[in-house]
Amino acid sequence: MAFPENFITELVERSDIVDVVSGYVRLSKRSGSNLFGLCPFHSEKTPSFSVSPDKQIYHCFGCGKGGGVINFIMEIENLSFPEAVELLARRAGMPLPEQTDRVQDRKRERMLSLNKEAARFFYEQLAAPSGQPGRDYLLRRQIGRRTAVNFGIGFAPDSWDSLKTAMGAKGFSDFELLDAGLVRRGKNGGFYDTFRNRLMFPVIDVRGNVIGFSGRILGDGEPKYMNSPETLVFNKSRNLFALNLAKKSKSGYIILSEGNIDVVSLHQAGFDSAVASLGTSLTPEQARLLSRYTSQVIIAYDNDGAGLKASQRAIGILEKLDLRVKVLRMTGAKDPDEFIKNKGPEAFRKLLEESENQIDYRLRAVTDKYDLSRDEEKVEFLREATDLVAKLPGPVERQVYALRVSALAGVSGDVVSAEVERRRKKLLNRALKSDEREQSRPERQLQPTERELRYADPASAAAEEGLVRLLYLEPALGKTEDLPQAEEFSSPALGRIYAAIRGKIDRDAAVSTAALAEELSQSEMSLLVSLLQKPELLSLGEKTLRDYIRKIRDQKELASGSVDLRALAGKLRERKGYEG
Repeated sequence: MAFPENFITELVERSDIVDVVSGYVRLSKRSGSNLFGLCPFHSEKTPSFSVSPDKQIYHCFGCGKGGGVINFIMEIENLSFPEAVELLARRAGMPLPEQTDRVQDRKRERMLSLNKEAARFFYEQLAAPSGQPGRDYLLRRQIGRRTAVNFGIGFAPDSWDSLKTAMGAKGFSDFELLDAGLVRRGKNGGFYDTFRNRLMFPVIDVRGNVIGFSGRILGDGEPKYMNSPETLVFNKSRNLFALNLAKKSKSGYIILSEGNIDVVSLHQAGFDSAVASLGTSLTPEQARLLSRYTSQVIIAYDNDGAGLKASQRAIGILEKLDLRVKVLRMTGAKDPDEFIKNKGPEAFRKLLEESENQIDYRLRAVTDKYDLSRDEEKVEFLREATDLVAKLPGPVERQVYALRVSALAGVSGDVVSAEVERRRKKLLNRALKSDEREQSRPERQLQPTERELRYADPASAAAEEGLVRLLYLEPALGKTEDLPQAEEFSSPALGRIYAAIRGKIDRDAAVSTAALAEELSQSEMSLLVSLLQKPELLSLGEKTLRDYIRKIRDQKELASGSVDLRALAGKLRERKGYEG
């Protein structure tokens, strides 16, 4: 282990899971001793995220994620195990012990160090003679030196190996640069720089680490923007450009824009809460990240077809997190950068103040599609508009917007309100039936939430789950003779969990989620916690253990195709005490 087990035990004892989770999730009492809140890992409106003060674990009945306090910090902060331990240790005021076997941790530290040196190289190149194309571009876009310095903007020379050579001189190998996405492998087996002749924007996380890069091409060619690939430290769907700066804003909202240049221009004009996604549409992970720093998001996407479509999609993601969402209505400019250059910061500030709430925005989008002077289009408008209003959660909201729709279409308010409620009832019934069908499927009830952990043999997996649960709750049973090997399990995931628990028992070490956090993946830990939600009759532990083992081995024999089915049926009759 990277940390002594007694250190991890003490750290967890000092890091009450309710206190830690409450820093990210609003928890309230609902049933028994457990606390509930809206899950921070998926979008939901009804709390299904449970925290157990007694067991010191969390579990979401919606998405299936679960674990102990270390897993929670790893997942919500996107940290490695050592980084999560370090964060909790700082919180608890505990000095870190000397660590051993830190291969993955050292690799992550080296990559962050490499990225920092690469960012410094690009920054220096912007001021060098070869950086003239980058300086010319900044001049054309009216981006000042102070702003460029604030964002750490740099330049990647139009060279095949300038970065590779510079980083090699600092002791970084070609393979380290390859892992960081800074070089690519050529057809002849050599390496060449990934970013060439591009204006470089370092991507900095909320802790101040350079985790990747976004490069804007300065000549002809595609892609216009190139982002670092997924690496050990960079996941573009879980990070936002400039959030490290925007999180400090006192504005009370975050402006969500499409591109890096828009963000830079907005900050330069005094709008210091602007961020952008990294070459993708807004993701649920990015929305949850935003929700940690603000309760209001103003969407300022480009004023074109793609921007309008992206706005609609972002609204759907953000509103599920109970964020107040507004949308800018720009005219006379295609994006915020152009608007500010043409009309000035004050005009943009007024635009922010007049931004529409997401319901007004979506209703206007529906209205703009139809000619309401024509009866057939009016009917289509009423169908789409009442569908939109029917999805609003509050009855007052539905009534207000039903009257708005009736005024736009020139139809009785009572008629529109009745149609809205009829459509809402239909939507609710459809959702209820779909959920009932899904939950009633036997295979659905037996399978883990994570798709990659699906059971090939549910019957055997049920016994494997029971064996894992028994050993976790009663580790003394792990000393029983003739326990199966992990290789006998039909589910590789359950086999890995079982092996990790057996390893702890064999070393007479504590068996807990904290002790297992480093050995198990997040999906495996979530699976383990989900098993612990099920009841187990511990008073008959030894007999239940033997039954689980027999079931696992019978199923394995049956799956091999070598079993005598008549003999197996006879054995089952003997165990169950019946004939026939």
